[in-house]
Amino acid sequence: MTRRVVITADDLGREPGSTEVILDLLAEGHVSATTLICVSPAAEQAADEVRKLGVVPRLHVTLTGERGLPRWRPLAPAPSLVDPDGAFSDDPMALGARGEPHDVVSEADGQLRWMRERGLFPEAADSHAGTLYGLHGRSWLAEALQWCARHGFAFRLPRDPEPYVGGPLPPELAAAHESAVGLADELGVALPQTIATNRRTASELGGYERLRDDYLRRLAALPEGTSELFLHPSREDAVAGPDGVVRSWEARLLRDPVWHEAIRREGVDVVPGWWD
Repeated sequence: MTRRVVITADDLGREPGSTEVILDLLAEGHVSATTLICVSPAAEQAADEVRKLGVVPRLHVTLTGERGLPRWRPLAPAPSLVDPDGAFSDDPMALGARGEPHDVVSEADGQLRWMRERGLFPEAADSHAGTLYGLHGRSWLAEALQWCARHGFAFRLPRDPEPYVGGPLPPELAAAHESAVGLADELGVALPQTIATNRRTASELGGYERLRDDYLRRLAALPEGTSELFLHPSREDAVAGPDGVVRSWEARLLRDPVWHEAIRREGVDVVPGWWD
């Protein structure tokens, strides 16, 4: 077998600053995939520009908003997913406490329909802010996998979750994960071998070199098969608070010659998807 990696820039369409950075990285060949947030006001232009590049994003199923941005609204009737004003909450825990499966599926359908109406036909989906996975309360993994199977989609669910969570899952979560992987295999939904991203803040990292060293370590530790490293590159001024610093460091990493030399040295093939 060969070690392969999908290098994904998440959150295309989040807002103009992140969208600009991600489009530039795609054009420069520094990432091999991206995911599209369809519910943002910036999504329309993002879809137009990424189509010009000949890149088809994955559907980044989005069920929550983000602090510091205009309120996002669903693209389908989904009363259990929204606050009284009809917009998504920016609190994933609120969603996890009240979201109903039929509304989750309805909204995923609405976002997929939005992409297809703009000439973008994704082959895979994943979950913005991890809401589908039950990280913030109720899990909709079974519904998500069944939805992916109906559309012939791959899904971002790692066969080996330890590189993402940083160690073994607690027994209850481990059992749920094993069940979900089994369901994916039963349904024919392709999964990556593992996934990894940065989950630390700027203060925890202390500087760019620490973030780079962490990604170099993750790259070296990739197993056989096809895995995914997903990042959230942006400009520092495009994302409110300290998250903007980390996102700017990730954009810097993806252009860093040290990073590209490590990919060559490790002999890891960079690919657009784990389902081919």
